[in-house]
Amino acid sequence: MPVLYPLLAVLIWAANTIVSKAAAGVVDPAAISFYRWLLAAVVLTPFCARPLWRQRGAVLAQWRPFAVLALLGMVMYQCLAYYAAHSTSATNMGVIGALVPMLGLILNVGVFRQPVGAQAVTGVVVSLLGVLYLLGRGEPANLFDGGINHGDVLVLAGATAYALYNILYRRWALPFGQWLNLYVQVLMAVVMLVPLAMTAHTLAVPAKGIGLVVYAGIASSIAASYLWMQGLKRIGSERTAVLMNLMPVFTAGMAAVMLGETVHGYHWIGGGLVLLGVSLAQGIVRLPIGRSGLSAR
Repeated sequence: MPVLYPLLAVLIWAANTIVSKAAAGVVDPAAISFYRWLLAAVVLTPFCARPLWRQRGAVLAQWRPFAVLALLGMVMYQCLAYYAAHSTSATNMGVIGALVPMLGLILNVGVFRQPVGAQAVTGVVVSLLGVLYLLGRGEPANLFDGGINHGDVLVLAGATAYALYNILYRRWALPFGQWLNLYVQVLMAVVMLVPLAMTAHTLAVPAKGIGLVVYAGIASSIAASYLWMQGLKRIGSERTAVLMNLMPVFTAGMAAVMLGETVHGYHWIGGGLVLLGVSLAQGIVRLPIGRSGLSAR
């Protein structure tokens, strides 16, 4: 079943959210951001270096799309989580990550001028209300009194980057096969992350951080990325992105068991509104309203 590809990717990424939180205070965020993609490059090189060399001319001609995808999907989406984990919970990270489908809808409308129906607009509004409720920790006034948590903003920025990644990956359809597409993006991400690595307080990885880097570099960076790209190719960006709805469910469960995090009432309410809004926007749940489209122009 094609749907299993992105479903397994979401499960791996939910576990990686736990890894990101566990890595806070153990490995410098700049260091683990760099090492995970460096490890991925090392693992992929024996299998992908020769195919890349054979198609080097064609790949080089597409370096701009590859660079944009690497920046959005590897550098921004994946690495911002390590910085966010220092100031927000894994549960929050999972709930905000579920916004990827809704953010993709907004980008498709605002940037690519796709028409959107009244139900989709309703879904966007409901999701935004859920996010505001979550970010305010159940008290909307908190947004004005104490401001929004810095870590939550970073997760939201990363989710927006990944929503755009999903759209562009599907639209550009780079013709080199899934493994080579992934390998080129990984190589570019390593180059892009060198300056960030130079800002790390220390590049040393303690013994208890080795497993975290290995999981991030192999399971999350290689296996999940490949599975997700297979989903984009086989069932499309919109249907694939819907499975992000399961991210907060998987993450909250793992965070409670592995990190001892408490799931508060505002997580249930805010997360529920996010999931309801995304389901409305994607047509999983339907409202008895007209189907006439609203032009984005």
